[in-house]
Amino acid sequence: MAPMQIIYGKAEAIRRFETRSFEVELDTSRRIVEDTLAEVRTRGDAALREITLRFDGVELDTFEVPQDAFDHAERSVKSPLKEAIMVAVDRIRGFYQHQSKEGFLYQADGSLLGVLVRPLDRIGCYVPGGTAPLFSSLLMTAVPAQVAGVRDIVVATPPRRDGSVAPEILFAAKVLGLETVYRVGGAQAVAALAYGTPSIPRVDKIVGPGNRFVVLAKQALFGTVGIESLPGPTETLVLADATAQVDHVVADLLAQAEHSGAQPVLVTTSLELIEKVSVALEPALNSLPTEATARASVEQRGLSILVETISEALEVSNAYAPEHLCLLVRDPWSAVSKVQNAGGIFIGEQSMEALGDYLAGPSHVMPTGGTARFSSFVNLRDFQKVIPLLHVSKELSEHIGPLAVTMARAEGLEAHARAIEARLKSV
Repeated sequence: MAPMQIIYGKAEAIRRFETRSFEVELDTSRRIVEDTLAEVRTRGDAALREITLRFDGVELDTFEVPQDAFDHAERSVKSPLKEAIMVAVDRIRGFYQHQSKEGFLYQADGSLLGVLVRPLDRIGCYVPGGTAPLFSSLLMTAVPAQVAGVRDIVVATPPRRDGSVAPEILFAAKVLGLETVYRVGGAQAVAALAYGTPSIPRVDKIVGPGNRFVVLAKQALFGTVGIESLPGPTETLVLADATAQVDHVVADLLAQAEHSGAQPVLVTTSLELIEKVSVALEPALNSLPTEATARASVEQRGLSILVETISEALEVSNAYAPEHLCLLVRDPWSAVSKVQNAGGIFIGEQSMEALGDYLAGPSHVMPTGGTARFSSFVNLRDFQKVIPLLHVSKELSEHIGPLAVTMARAEGLEAHARAIEARLKSV
C-alpha cells in the first residue's frame, strides 16, 4: 500500500493549512547560497568558474554557449519533439497575445490621467537542467516576455558534465530566436544575472523555477534585481466527487508527485473514492521510472481529505491555495465561481494539469506554498512596468491646490505646501 494520510472534515484541514507558511529551508543551504553570492559579487567570472567546477563538475573557459551548438542541437532533437515545441510556442504566444499590453488615458475635471505600460529592458530566464532538461520552463517564461515586449532575453542553465547544454533547451531557444545562453546554474547563475560579471551583463529581472539554492538566491537578491516569484516544491489539489474516475485521480496526483518534495492532495466527498485511490496508488507507483521520488511525495506529504459537500471542499481548497487545482466533479463550472485562491484551475477530466505543463497556453510557473493567496502565475505584467501620468489644467490646480496645501502642512511638509502655492500664485 502507498497510503496518503486521511483527514476527516473541513475544520481540521483548514486549521492545518492556515498554519502552514512558505519557507525554503535549510540553514546549511542558506549559508552556501550567501557564500556563493558574495563570491560572485566580489570575484565575478573567476568565482563562476570555480563554483561551476565545484558543483557541476565541469571546467569552462567561456560561459556563453557557442552559436554552432544551436545548429547541432537542432539536428540532435527528434522530429516529434521539434513539432511539439513549435506547437507549444504558438499556443503559449496565442494565449498571451490576448492579455492587453496597453495603458490608458482619460480626462476628468480639467485633468488628463492614466498609465503608460513599458516593457522591461533585459530579463534572465533560469532553466533547470540538473536531473532533467526542463526546456518547457524556457517556453513558459520567454514567450510571455516576448509578447510583453522585452528587448533582450538571456538564458542561464546548468552545464552537463561535458560542458554542453541539453540540445532540447538549445533547440527551444533557437525556435524562440534567443541567441544568448549561459552555461551557468544554481545560486551562482542567479548572482551573475543580478550583479553582472565581465562575461554576463546584469538583467532587470530573473524568472523561472529552480532548486532550493536557486530559490534562496532569488529570495536574497530581491531588490537588487526583479524576481517574479519564489517557486517552491510543486503541489496539486484534486477536488473530486463520487463521479470522478479513479485512474484519472491517481494520474493527476502522481503527475506532480514525481517532482522532488511535491505534495499531492485529494479533497473529496466520497470515502469510497479515497479507499479506491489508496489501493490504486500502489501499482501506479510501481510502474513509474520515477517511483522513488513519487512514492516519497505520496507517503510523506500526501493527504486525502473527506468533506461533506463540494462547498466544504472548496473552502478547504481556498485555505490551501494550491498551485494546481484540478476539478474532477460532475459540474466543474459551478465550482469555478467559488474559487478564490489557486495558481491555476484545470476544469474537467480532459483539462489535465500535465497538459498545462507543456502546451495548453498559460505559463506553468505558478505560485506555490500558499502564495496563491496573494500572487499570480507568470503573465505579461511580470515583464512590464506600469507608470502613472497626470496633466492638470490651471482651473483644476486652482480648485484642488489649496486642499493639497492644507494636507501638506498637516503632515508637517512645508516645502510640499510651498511648491503648490508657487503655482497657485501664477494661476
